[in-house]
Amino acid sequence: MRVMLVVVVAGFALAAPVIARQPPTGPDASSLRVVLLGSGGGPAPNPQRFGTSTLVIAGGEKLLFDCGRAATIRMAQMGMLLGEMDKLFITHLHSDHVIGIPDLYLTGWASQGRAVPLRVWGPPGTHDMMAHLQKAFAFDIHIRRDVDELFPADGIKTVAVDIHEGVIYEAGGAKVTAFLVDHGPVKPAFGYRVDYRGRSVALSGDTKPSENLVKFSQGVDLLIHEGGGPKKTDAVEGRPDELVKVAGVQSNVLTREQRWKVAQHHTDGVEAGEVFARVKPRLVVFSHGGDSGTMPLVRQHYDGPVEIGEDMMTIDVGDTIAVRRAK
Repeated sequence: MRVMLVVVVAGFALAAPVIARQPPTGPDASSLRVVLLGSGGGPAPNPQRFGTSTLVIAGGEKLLFDCGRAATIRMAQMGMLLGEMDKLFITHLHSDHVIGIPDLYLTGWASQGRAVPLRVWGPPGTHDMMAHLQKAFAFDIHIRRDVDELFPADGIKTVAVDIHEGVIYEAGGAKVTAFLVDHGPVKPAFGYRVDYRGRSVALSGDTKPSENLVKFSQGVDLLIHEGGGPKKTDAVEGRPDELVKVAGVQSNVLTREQRWKVAQHHTDGVEAGEVFARVKPRLVVFSHGGDSGTMPLVRQHYDGPVEIGEDMMTIDVGDTIAVRRAK
């Protein structure tokens, strides 16, 4: 099936070969809406592409996948109510995927009215992390819950589950399946698939090329896939102990050897094209990295519709796939 894609940038529609992008409207009841709150990767700050976080809206279900730096700020910029975000799924416990959780946890309750527990699913260690988070902010919680504003006690509770591969959530017609991916020494690491009324989106999480990802993502409408840097480049080839740049800024700690080791835990553009050719999604969107230099590498093996993700990009998955950029 060919995909009609329409792109709206600053109010002007640009025709693209195979996809259609249209003005913002509410998703219909049978469609999936996917919002890239943060599309960057790694711990280095990047104001243009904040840390990875993806919101999937399936009917009345609002499902948040990872919570990187400033995910809550992006939600506020888009007019979303943090108090409505009470379901969080974590791919793995690297800091750039979880550093925004304290803000979501506290601000969603104390400022934006969450009155039910924050539910969190993630790899082993997730339950302990959330328990320690409650302890870390015990003073603030006590004052706002018991002394001053008297915010609802249930809203600052957490229900955290350490997951295994398989279906981990079903409600409102939406089903979330966790599947193992290969993030090198970071084990376990998960990707997720969301199915809703015949529509589907898969999120790779951080991974190098993964047979399990191909299996669980087969034929999805939308694949949100990480974009690792090239594994053969000046950034990783040269004197091993020489410091390299991170997000365009000279690092004072990261060497070429370290950069090379990290690159092996991710999927570069050439490898990504091979994965996409096997999954055969209607649309691929790179998040957690990927840039204009990635596309020529992808095209060595894949000629289907591919987008480079941006913060606050919205993708509606229905009979057509509509992509809208924030600017």
